[in-house]
Amino acid sequence: MPNVAELIRDHVTLEVQCVDRLYLNGYIPTLQTPGQLVCFLTQHRGHPIPSPKLLGDITKGFHEKVKRFARSVGIPMVQFAKGERKDDIARWHHARFRKPHGVVFIGVAQEKAWAFRANPIKQGRHVHFHYSRQSVCVTHYYFYLLDPQWGPAFLKVCSYAPYAMKVCLNGHEWLKRHLKKAKIPFAALDNGILSCAHPKALKALCERLGAEDIQRFFDRWLRLLPMPLTSKELALSFRPQLSILQMEVSLTQVLDRPLRGREFFEEVIRDQIDLGRPDRIQVLFNRKVTRSTPGRFRTRIIRHGVAPSLNVQYKRSGVKQYFKEERALRTETTINDPRDFGIKRSLKHFDYLRSIGRQINRRLLRLEEVAHDCGLKPDQLRHVVLPSVHEGKRASGLRFGERRAMALFAALSTVVPIADGITNRSLRSLVAGFMGVQYSSAQMSYDLRRLKLKGALKKLEGQNRYVLTPPGRRWALFFTKSYARIFRPAFQMLEPAVGYSHSAPLARIFRDLDRAVDDLVQSAKLAA
Repeated sequence: MPNVAELIRDHVTLEVQCVDRLYLNGYIPTLQTPGQLVCFLTQHRGHPIPSPKLLGDITKGFHEKVKRFARSVGIPMVQFAKGERKDDIARWHHARFRKPHGVVFIGVAQEKAWAFRANPIKQGRHVHFHYSRQSVCVTHYYFYLLDPQWGPAFLKVCSYAPYAMKVCLNGHEWLKRHLKKAKIPFAALDNGILSCAHPKALKALCERLGAEDIQRFFDRWLRLLPMPLTSKELALSFRPQLSILQMEVSLTQVLDRPLRGREFFEEVIRDQIDLGRPDRIQVLFNRKVTRSTPGRFRTRIIRHGVAPSLNVQYKRSGVKQYFKEERALRTETTINDPRDFGIKRSLKHFDYLRSIGRQINRRLLRLEEVAHDCGLKPDQLRHVVLPSVHEGKRASGLRFGERRAMALFAALSTVVPIADGITNRSLRSLVAGFMGVQYSSAQMSYDLRRLKLKGALKKLEGQNRYVLTPPGRRWALFFTKSYARIFRPAFQMLEPAVGYSHSAPLARIFRDLDRAVDDLVQSAKLAA
């Protein structure tokens, strides 16, 4: 069976890096605080008293505009019931929509929103209103669209101030439409590309997708759809802006045979279970498994009809890897909060977030390649286990089998290289868990220093944080895997108290060796 590196190098027929699903917030910057709301009602709309009735009138007017719009174009309006899957309803309506583009249907739902609520304050004969942002349950309208550039999408609008919006787009649908427009032959996956006659043109299109395309979509439908505020208000003082709520960046690698994908996950999941990383691994079956389901189901065995999935979580974001339609390996980073990576949610950071997602996808694949082929040369092994000197500074060796050294390597093996660095505290808790004894901050500082001098860690400039280097990753995996898979099982087989069968091949060989040595001593007449 080929290893992971060989599968990726020799059996991938097409590689596509593309933004997948996008969820965006639409908000009006000049209508986010109680003071801005009061100015909107009094100075902009010209009402002397900022009464909540004025907001109610805007909401009622919006309801009427939506109904008139639906009647004029013949668009169905669907009341979403609690617990209904909106995606299933949308698929049903899209399948029956015959126009090249337009509004497919309008969904109506009562949902919670962070909106303004008025509290009356009486002062004698006068009443004032104090506004605050609170969680309220109000009507939301889902405009399900078939866009000429983006394909299936939806725009969700809250009917109450500050009239928040949400946009859902799909980068693969954008890619498919632009391939058709350019008349480039291709075969599609459910949510991706299976094959393409011109891979270079495909790659260029993936690079072309940018924040401008998203903004054009938003501006186009703001002009066409009914909104709570007037078109003049939306175009000038109260122009909505977009921020990134969730962004999925995918790497799809189409394999020449379904067997190769099952081989990939069989090896990868085996490695992740042995080393305890990433944080969460799951195998999802595409049918319900009960006692009457034929066959045996284990993590190690990957069968036809099983969709393997590997997940790594980092703060509110994560990376997922799965076998798509038994044809392609999909590695997908989901950024649920750009602040996890030290940047704001503004749409202008789209390109930067995409580059972060791509880096994470590649790092996970490199990690898997190294994990499956992490052998060390003799000089590399000596460098790790023996004392060494770097730039005049001495670093003690990390001896194989010594409890503290092995705990360090096991902890480094669990560190997924997508986070913002290793700290004394984060690594110390892992090492202490593997050692099973108290492990102080001073001991961790000493070990961080020698790992840095050995070249296993690199310190981030101006920070007390470290990142694991490629050699460090290889050393950690080699020591941990060789001890867990070779030395520990071998020692247990040779220890009668453990209860292993004396018929085990290794046990038989060592018994034969003991007898041969005893016979040699007897023949030399050296025995007492």
